[in-house]
Amino acid sequence: MPRTIISDTSCFIILTNIGEFNLLEKIYGKVITTIEVATEFGETLPDWVEIKNAENKLVKELLEFQLDKGEASAIALALEIPDSTIILDDLRARKVAKHHRLKVTGTVGVIVKAKLIGIIPSIKPYLLKISQTDFRISKEIEKNALFEAGE
Repeated sequence: MPRTIISDTSCFIILTNIGEFNLLEKIYGKVITTIEVATEFGETLPDWVEIKNAENKLVKELLEFQLDKGEASAIALALEIPDSTIILDDLRARKVAKHHRLKVTGTVGVIVKAKLIGIIPSIKPYLLKISQTDFRISKEIEKNALFEAGE
């Protein structure tokens, strides 16, 4: 069974801003998110994005003491779905998810995966497009991504 992919808002926003939202579907087929993330995103999500909420509201509420509602809801959901991967870009959210032993990637990791499985020929144009938005990628992350992508 393929790994379940859960996305936070930032990935949706970044990929939308660079005109590449459908990259998620090309890579994963289906992505799951929460109503909080969908509300933060603020646009209609396609059919291949399933909205599902964490059943344990207490865990979500506890996570909200550290994170925003979208990140907290996505992590709470990932805690309930074995063998899931969560897409998070916020450093604090990533640390919390890793503390709970969740598998984490970010939007740049999604783009690297697209290259590695042959969906895109190079990550450089995507990194360039991202650099033209208000989202910032550290030079270290960019260097590591280029290395992982074999570029």
